[in-house]
Amino acid sequence: MSGTQLRDRFALVIAIAAFACGLFPLTIARYEAGITLGLDSTGEHLAVQSVDSLGPAARDGVSPGLIVVSLNGTPLIDLPQPIFSSPSPDGEQTIIGAEPPAPRNRLGPEALASLIGTSIDTLELINPGDLASGSAASGYAVMGVFYPGWRDVDRSTFLLLVGLAILLGGAWWIVTGRAGESIRSLATPLVTAVAAPFGVSALVDSRLPLPTAVAGLLVVAAMIPLALALADRIDMPADRRFAHVTIGLFAIAASIMAVTYVTQPLNRDTLENLRWAFTGAIPILPGIIAAGPLDIRAGRMNRGAGGLLRATELGLVGATPLFALPVSGGLGIWPLALWLTAIALAGRFTVRPLARLATRATLQRDLVVAATEAERARLAADIHDDALQELTLLVRRLEASGDTEGAEIGRTVADRLRAICGDLRLPILDDLGVGPALDWLVLRIERLAGGEVRLERSDDARHNPDVELAIFRVAQEALANAVKHGKPPIVVRYRSTPGGISLAIDDAGPGITDAAPGDAEKAGRFGLLNMAQRAEQIGAILDVKRWPTGGTHVALEWRPR
Repeated sequence: MSGTQLRDRFALVIAIAAFACGLFPLTIARYEAGITLGLDSTGEHLAVQSVDSLGPAARDGVSPGLIVVSLNGTPLIDLPQPIFSSPSPDGEQTIIGAEPPAPRNRLGPEALASLIGTSIDTLELINPGDLASGSAASGYAVMGVFYPGWRDVDRSTFLLLVGLAILLGGAWWIVTGRAGESIRSLATPLVTAVAAPFGVSALVDSRLPLPTAVAGLLVVAAMIPLALALADRIDMPADRRFAHVTIGLFAIAASIMAVTYVTQPLNRDTLENLRWAFTGAIPILPGIIAAGPLDIRAGRMNRGAGGLLRATELGLVGATPLFALPVSGGLGIWPLALWLTAIALAGRFTVRPLARLATRATLQRDLVVAATEAERARLAADIHDDALQELTLLVRRLEASGDTEGAEIGRTVADRLRAICGDLRLPILDDLGVGPALDWLVLRIERLAGGEVRLERSDDARHNPDVELAIFRVAQEALANAVKHGKPPIVVRYRSTPGGISLAIDDAGPGITDAAPGDAEKAGRFGLLNMAQRAEQIGAILDVKRWPTGGTHVALEWRPR
């Protein structure tokens, strides 16, 4: 089973777990406010015996010892209410008594004891000291709390259905290619990351410790498959390793915040913001790195219009789950809805026109490259089948006639023509691959360079012939530039594995300048542009730069999609 399949299955398991947990409080779960009731020391009042330090009651300031005045809307104690005199001529009234004269219990000890296990919805509580010192004139400091539990079924059910629609409808939309070809393979992890906050919203809304912590951890887990999928789109190994490290760090930080959020009631606003920030950052940073540099030079050399379009899509994919996270914070579906609307409008008026331009440019580029290779093959065949054959016959005739000097000149010309045929279309490339072809190229270049040209190669796999041809052409152009503009020693490093191909060429010359690509195009020299087109054709990343100590570095990274 491939890594992609494992990742998608993990995402699917997380999605199922999130929605199963979301259904639990809507079906069989019992809401607990974290309050234990019992009789006070006198046996005359129902009072709070203990409070769960992590439960909603502790958050509301409920503490042991408080006397219950009213339970679920049923009064247990009648508190004295003032009796006013008749209004005087100037409209004033005075308190002339109270009814009842003192706090009066409505139920006896046995009836109160029967209420101890009652499920709590609402409570009115008073401190024993306030009950004893209060009066009708000064009033009684009664504190009310309300625990709706799972009663907001309509909202929770609505959000759960929205999450299911995102999960199923979003997956269909992406898999069918309507959201863009570059994110088709991200369908399962993307919809899981966006839908999971909706699935667990009922758990978060309960504000109970365990359900809230479970919901937070499930949302963190839902972000990881998408983050890993985006990290796999990063071409440079060092950047990919950095993305994996940040995914781990943000996932750990978000998990800590999810647990700390329920253990630190007094700092919940700050912790909630940190939890959202760390959880949302898990896929955002890999998405930004996968999008890569968007500056003009990087776009021309490495990506082109199509690459910039794909980069934009990857960046948007990484940011989208962040707008689903506030669903349980009271904002509902609006942040995600506004974000998706903005993306749709941008796609309609910006991205789609750019996509059409990119498609046209890509098609033109591929036609130019294909026409160039076809012309090379035709010229190589014409030289080999026509000029070389006739020249070989001429050499034999000259030898037969005794003209050894003319025969030697003919052989020299024939060797030169064979070398030209090799430049146009190298048979060894088709038969043995890039590594042996680079061996031949390096030996040939070394005679022209006037110094050391070294090849370090590792051939562990063959790849598509078009890919190998493009990589060889990039190496051919880079070596020609190294001989022309640099100086020995020139080092070529080539590695081919089932996971991709890497090529690096370094020389000891003064190094390429930032203005070199533009100056070369103005002068009609299109070597760098040709390399960029070859790289873009196969979806590889090309990096051409100057080392700080001098020398030009050409690197190409290709990974199969």
